[in-house]
Amino acid sequence: MQAVLSALCDPTRRACLALLLDGGEHCVCELMARLGASQSRMSRHMKVLREAGIVLDRRDAQWVRYRRNPHLSPDLAAVVDAVLVAERHVQRKVA
Repeated sequence: MQAVLSALCDPTRRACLALLLDGGEHCVCELMARLGASQSRMSRHMKVLREAGIVLDRRDAQWVRYRRNPHLSPDLAAVVDAVLVAERHVQRKVA
């Protein structure tokens, strides 16, 4: 639980997870383009999410593709979802 909560503390990582909600796989280059982050920064963020068990990675030639971990325990998945919903709610209120 601690690793998941720590991973969710960063706004860039939460933004990555929001992009992965579509259920598809995304390479770091796609996430970089959408979030305006450097390759090294994005790779570090994805490593934290992977080590927390929130995302899975798959090598595809020179690319590493990430997707949300479908095997995340229901309780932890609910925590991740709740944080992302709360973030969207706060962003709407601020905008």
